[in-house]
Amino acid sequence: MSPLAAAAPLAPVAADPTLEDFGSDPWWLIGGKVIAVFAFLVVTVLMTMWLERRLIGRMQLRVGPNRAGPFGLLQGLADGIKLALKEDIVPRQVDKVVFVLAPVMAAVPAFISFAIIPMGPTVSVFGHQTPLQVTDLPVAVLLVLAMASMGVYGIVLAGWSSMSPYSLLGGLRSSAQVISYEIAMALSFVAVFMFAGSMSTSEIVAAQQDRWFVLLLAPSFVVYVITMMGESNRIPFDLPEGEGELVGGFHTEYSSLKFAMFFLAEYINLATLSALATTLFLGGWRAPAPISTVWAGANSGWWPVLWFLAKVFLFIFFFVWLRGTLPRVRYDQLMKLGWKVLMPFSLGWILLVATIRALRNEGYDMQQIVIVAAVAAAVVLVVTVLWEMFRGGEDEKEIVPGAGEGAEPAPAAGGFPVPPMDAPHYLGGPAGAAKTRTPPEEVTSGTN
Repeated sequence: MSPLAAAAPLAPVAADPTLEDFGSDPWWLIGGKVIAVFAFLVVTVLMTMWLERRLIGRMQLRVGPNRAGPFGLLQGLADGIKLALKEDIVPRQVDKVVFVLAPVMAAVPAFISFAIIPMGPTVSVFGHQTPLQVTDLPVAVLLVLAMASMGVYGIVLAGWSSMSPYSLLGGLRSSAQVISYEIAMALSFVAVFMFAGSMSTSEIVAAQQDRWFVLLLAPSFVVYVITMMGESNRIPFDLPEGEGELVGGFHTEYSSLKFAMFFLAEYINLATLSALATTLFLGGWRAPAPISTVWAGANSGWWPVLWFLAKVFLFIFFFVWLRGTLPRVRYDQLMKLGWKVLMPFSLGWILLVATIRALRNEGYDMQQIVIVAAVAAAVVLVVTVLWEMFRGGEDEKEIVPGAGEGAEPAPAAGGFPVPPMDAPHYLGGPAGAAKTRTPPEEVTSGTN
């Protein structure tokens, strides 16, 4: 090698982190990463709240927040300070220890889940080479599912400790929703694990160097996007927030800072789920194909943080768009979608992907395998649609006890007595002229 070549600076090369790169950082660097992730999540929550209110305002031909700070950017901070300074009301009969711990159990796991999200490659921080990720594990994706399960305890305990029937029923419904959609979400990860050969988030990103998994595993991506909305309690699956449109569900009895922690957990989960979707299906911190092919240094240095943030906020915009577009579904529709559609579909897709991978390893023709798999999937889809059509939606028919074929349901069926609407005293007929309703202008009251 010539002296000039030896003295020439090396070009930046994209360094993919591996599991061996974690655990050797100094304590101050690990602490700095934790503080940076915490600050990032808090700022992301404030920006998401502002972005959501501004975008929905534009969709509904309103202005949105525009008073606190330039363009209303400080509105989320003002709302947080207002909630923290409001009077903290604790009902008399509650279990105070559990009542206080429940919001903490909902918010803390949301922060922990983001620790395994890779935000960039290996970079130099004050002379130390370190990945832009707090930590990684051989089963890192399972940590997110475990933390989501811990968050369910916060919901259940909030409803139970409030000593209120509204809160208890709301907590049970919310936990049933989260658990149901968490199962389908976990099933959508299996195909990704089979293609990447690992559950480590850094190795999953490295496996998408040539092609993103959203192209190879589009059905898994669609299932994950649907379960994201059910897991984060967002429209059209925000049943915990719209508990009968009268109370607040599991956090009915909460106020002040404890009430704010539930919403903090919701928005942090929104950011974590968006970042996880970016990591598993959209190549993580890698630049899109046009940029990465034209620019050789797009996936090195600190530039990948920009691509990562762009993908995350693209998902957040998708969430906001759905909130401004779709109505809230019924609870039975919510549970039917999770148990009768998403879970069976995910199991069938996993079997199909595993079969294709096994046949490819045996040396079979991939084109022929894909054609046969597509025909089999189409046949199953047609049979399912025909079954639902000829079945006639019997699940949605209300069965009234004691009512035969063609018989009308009894007025008091279900325990709610219904007055006969054709009675004369309700219609103001001759037999009930004395019992007709008095016109409003003739009603007098003893007090004004």
